[in-house]
Amino acid sequence: MHRFPEPSPHFVRVRNAVRRCVPSSVAVGLSGGPDSLALTAALIAEGVHVTALCIDHGLQDGSREVSEEAARIARSWGAEARVIPINVDPPTESAARQARYRAFAEWGGPVCVAHTMDDLAETFLIAGLRGMTCGMRETAEVEGAQIIRPLLAVRRTDTVATCAEIGVPPWHDPQNADPAFTRVRVRREVLPLLGDIVGGDAVPALAQAARRTQAEAIRMTATTVPLATKDLPEATRQDIIAGALRAAGAKVSKPHVEGVDKLLTEWHGQGPRDVGGGLVALRVSDAIKIEEKNS
Repeated sequence: MHRFPEPSPHFVRVRNAVRRCVPSSVAVGLSGGPDSLALTAALIAEGVHVTALCIDHGLQDGSREVSEEAARIARSWGAEARVIPINVDPPTESAARQARYRAFAEWGGPVCVAHTMDDLAETFLIAGLRGMTCGMRETAEVEGAQIIRPLLAVRRTDTVATCAEIGVPPWHDPQNADPAFTRVRVRREVLPLLGDIVGGDAVPALAQAARRTQAEAIRMTATTVPLATKDLPEATRQDIIAGALRAAGAKVSKPHVEGVDKLLTEWHGQGPRDVGGGLVALRVSDAIKIEEKNS
């Protein structure tokens, strides 16, 4: 295992984040930017077997060299790495994102991506301006890919500082400075203005609002409880379970709620659990389902 320098307080924050929710072997989307470099280094430092997937979108001059350098850094840390060229048509940010996640799906296993709390807040704001609600789940399926986002409680300042602490120069995507992109203007103009208005950092409050919006959306999912619910705080998780039981006509009691909760958080292949009213809770591929015993 590569030995990273210590003490590294920002790197410790990133390592603590990945320690909580990442399996022992995983792929990581590595662009060469500070967020994905910090994530990759943290995974390796925590003893995770890492395969870096360096996607070459081919949308900028020198993109292949950027991907190759990212792969080289990952290999120097002891990870496996693959440079994957993809075709983006039309050459837009949205099409690039879809093509990237399709490439992750073809990998066939879980892929960590380096979205931070700042990305969560920005996405929430942009979605609101478009009349939509949007959050980022810690685990999700995107374009068929199994995505893990370990850094949603980590700030971008921590990932940038991590790169400095471990002595790796990150690549800075020129699009991240281009005001033609809505996200860039939200990041550089809107968030600082909101911070000035409220007299502090606006990102944590916006990120919390995004998480609450996501939890409410999950709670409204009738008689199923998505497996992603397991990543929410216990009180929120059990409130969602109670809502699903109530919607299905089951008995909402502490033992029933806690029993269904164990299907999420302590899964070891157990069968259906009786929840009263002639109903059972059972774990299917992507959710806990409340249904009649003999359905």
